[in-house]
Amino acid sequence: MSTNDDDLQKEIIEVCLRRGIVFPTAEIYGGAAGFFEYGPIGELVRQHLINLWREHFIASEENIYEISGSLILPEKVFEASGHLSTFNDPLIQCDKCKSMFRADHLLEEKDASINFDALSIQELEEMVKKYEVTCPSCGGSLGSPREFNLMFETQIGPVSGNRGFLRPETAQNIFINFKRIAHSMRAQLPFGVAQIGKAFRNEISPRNFLVRLREFEQMEIEMFVDPDELNNHPRWDEVADYEISILTREAQKTGGTPITVTVQEALDKGLIPNQYFGYYLALETEFLLSLGVDKDSFWFRHLLESETAHYSKGNYDLEIKFPFGIVECIGNAYRTDYDLMKHAEKSNTKMHIALPDGKKVIPHVIEPSFGVTRLFYVLLLASYQKGDREWTWFKFPYSVAPYEAVVAPLMKKDGLKEAAYDFFWELKDEGIDVIYDESGQIGKRYARSDEIGVPFVLTIDYQTLEDETVTIRDRDTTKQYRIPMAETAEVIRELIFNVITFQDLEKEYAELNGKESKKGKKTEQQKSASNKKRKQKKQKGN
Repeated sequence: MSTNDDDLQKEIIEVCLRRGIVFPTAEIYGGAAGFFEYGPIGELVRQHLINLWREHFIASEENIYEISGSLILPEKVFEASGHLSTFNDPLIQCDKCKSMFRADHLLEEKDASINFDALSIQELEEMVKKYEVTCPSCGGSLGSPREFNLMFETQIGPVSGNRGFLRPETAQNIFINFKRIAHSMRAQLPFGVAQIGKAFRNEISPRNFLVRLREFEQMEIEMFVDPDELNNHPRWDEVADYEISILTREAQKTGGTPITVTVQEALDKGLIPNQYFGYYLALETEFLLSLGVDKDSFWFRHLLESETAHYSKGNYDLEIKFPFGIVECIGNAYRTDYDLMKHAEKSNTKMHIALPDGKKVIPHVIEPSFGVTRLFYVLLLASYQKGDREWTWFKFPYSVAPYEAVVAPLMKKDGLKEAAYDFFWELKDEGIDVIYDESGQIGKRYARSDEIGVPFVLTIDYQTLEDETVTIRDRDTTKQYRIPMAETAEVIRELIFNVITFQDLEKEYAELNGKESKKGKKTEQQKSASNKKRKQKKQKGN
């Protein structure tokens, strides 16, 4: 990480702490590595991020069901899934100070051009010797790397011998409940099961703020498909021409860069295994762009053979270029029928599903898995702004901003406070997500609003008392226009839903802003378009 990149991360952390976005866990006791908590503002952004994901991946589909599973699962679940034997990271310990580190991470700091994560324990030991890696804490010599299982173990009940584990991923809840879900929902293939929830991994060396944590949140879908229908996605035509970026295995081996192809081209060239897989790569690309992430800063990396599980027929990680390096934020896996077969064998439970023609199959699984916490950090990085103001701010997309607007009286006297407070409640009654702020000078309130990413500030001033108009200020341009109080809720909705732009207000309310009106009131056609867009947005949200 360069000095500038390090400074950027420190700036974002400072704003997060100061503005109630993210806090270290148990901070008053010195903190706990690998754990963070969302503050009041961060929790609102997190909820909106999750809701946006639901709209994009669940509400827009007709055959995906959401569940919420237990955080603790019995040992047998992880025996069947393979986590007990294979869910390991390479641990290495200093012979002198006894500090522990991930061997591949120490090597990455020596040579970022090599993917050390794909190496075996024996290969890592050779590389540690080759690069003469020593302890970062004291400079002492390091021992031999060894496998360290990342799951948190616990005891279920008072009697010993009944081991359980905090789940390291959300997928296993879905697989062990597959039969119940299919039966209760009368589900026919293809159908998906989604889950949003916490997962836990006892990371050896948590680092990089919100990137590598011991407690984190996932949004995951397991799409169950007839293995004979993997190249017959019902909505393929909608995404076939969508462009995605792929870092191929060949490019990784030769030092190449990502290529841009349509999803159809990726399928035709054998870069992706099937249409269902490609469908989610297209949706994920669209989702990242909706968060304001630059299209040139992320791609799908085809995992090398040595990184891919033996049962998988395709793994692609959506990687994003962070200031401190490249990090996976979404994992895509074609898991075949491995998980259902393993749980069927271990539990002696039939996991097949009957097709309309009576044929029984074990479905194949396509899995897109999203890291909420990492995407939250991506959102912070993509939205962080510096300009000619005395403060920095977050240019959050409207869909994930903590509030839609701030209501602020210019002064707390002469009836302005009372008028602003009444207006605040009127807007809330009309369904506008607003916050009230009367503390300090108005410039300070603009800064506070910008710093937490609120799109608009509505100022109640002395003119408001005379003509019932308010000043609306735009976060991104700092421009201000006067609009009628009675139409403010409608204006906010149309701005949030991108029916109009902020600049449109100059013409819409020209007379209020000292200019000759060129537009007048909305035509019936414009009103109809506005109402239609709001209705579509509301239906999506529901």
